[in-house]
Amino acid sequence: MTSQPLIDADRLWTRLMALAEIGATPAGGVNRQALGDGEIAAWRRVIDWAGEAGLTPSTDAAANLFLTLAGRDRTAPPLLLGSHLDSQPTGGKFDGAAGVMAALEAVVSLAGQGEKPMRDLIVVAWMNEEGSRFAPGMMGSEAFTGERGLDAIRAARDADGISVGEALDRLHAAFPDLPHRSLGFAVGAYLELHIEQGPVLEAADCTIGVVSGIQGKKTFQVVVEGSEGHAGTLAQSERRDALAAFARMASALHAEIGTIDADIKFTIGRVAVVPNAPSVVASRVSFSIDLRHPDNAVLDAAGARIKTLCQETAPPCSVTVTPLVDAPSNVFDPRLRASIAKVAREQGHSAMAILSAAGHDARHLAKVCPAAMIFIPCRDGASHVEHEWAEPDHVAAGAAVLAQVLCELAFAPAIEG
Repeated sequence: MTSQPLIDADRLWTRLMALAEIGATPAGGVNRQALGDGEIAAWRRVIDWAGEAGLTPSTDAAANLFLTLAGRDRTAPPLLLGSHLDSQPTGGKFDGAAGVMAALEAVVSLAGQGEKPMRDLIVVAWMNEEGSRFAPGMMGSEAFTGERGLDAIRAARDADGISVGEALDRLHAAFPDLPHRSLGFAVGAYLELHIEQGPVLEAADCTIGVVSGIQGKKTFQVVVEGSEGHAGTLAQSERRDALAAFARMASALHAEIGTIDADIKFTIGRVAVVPNAPSVVASRVSFSIDLRHPDNAVLDAAGARIKTLCQETAPPCSVTVTPLVDAPSNVFDPRLRASIAKVAREQGHSAMAILSAAGHDARHLAKVCPAAMIFIPCRDGASHVEHEWAEPDHVAAGAAVLAQVLCELAFAPAIEG
């Protein structure tokens, strides 16, 4: 099959905006937390749209959602494409959702041509990519690829004490007739469209980013233990002030780790103080560290210094540093990247190679199959914010490139990675 599947840009945009109504915030953003009521409602809407085109829904034990267009050879490894439906608490309309909707539009457009693909085409919405309700993120793709065990994932809890396991069971109970497939199966290739979440494409006036890979990331949870005391009676020399120890750590970490080079990304976030009272010396501070760099050697060296710096600045308090995520930089499949660039040129879109500064589920899929990503610009590079925005023409262009790359793979006798 050589004809280009023609996507319906209006249908794609209308569905993307309709999806944004689920979890809509007063400021124009989206708050759709993983495994919550908003995601359940999003599942229902997306399943309905897929059903209109003859796609069959299913899920797995990790609550990944699959929407399948059956191919001629049901035994051949299928093609997966998609992203995620969950958002940050003050997130935008496009992060994740644009990738799922573009994938659905690509498959629906191809299905509308009437010829069955050689193999199954599966639109996927991965569970808990964001990690905002349950940490760390990308739980669905990690479970699918065997990166993390399901028991460990189910044990994680949100700020209200609800476990992933409880939330998974609740979501599955909302879809009692949805078939379950095995957790993890052979995949022929994986494609993911996403907004860039950075300013590079917009600054270059470029429509399509051919993603070369994803920079490495490490995360840590740090807990500082001190002792409570009365702010008015406890002498400074006698204090084990956890907040003061945290301040020393933050200063030392930013001074050393945060200044390694221009490519380092070092962030301290989600600080919790106990008892967090105005006249009580803090007894406990917990905080998170997010560390990223495209060079794995630099990333590893910086990560190794974190525990030492925390231990050196903790006294008279104690400190525990727990590594959470260790995701090295990766490189996406060169053949798929070449195909994306070729199709973009053929369709008249400007295209450039670009490294992803943010993490995506494609990182994990790249370990088990040929994988690639398509970026489209977002206004001012802003993402994880309520004013996040992508132009309709850019969304349509990205989906059109995705659809043609998918078409070439869907009708190929074999997939080489």
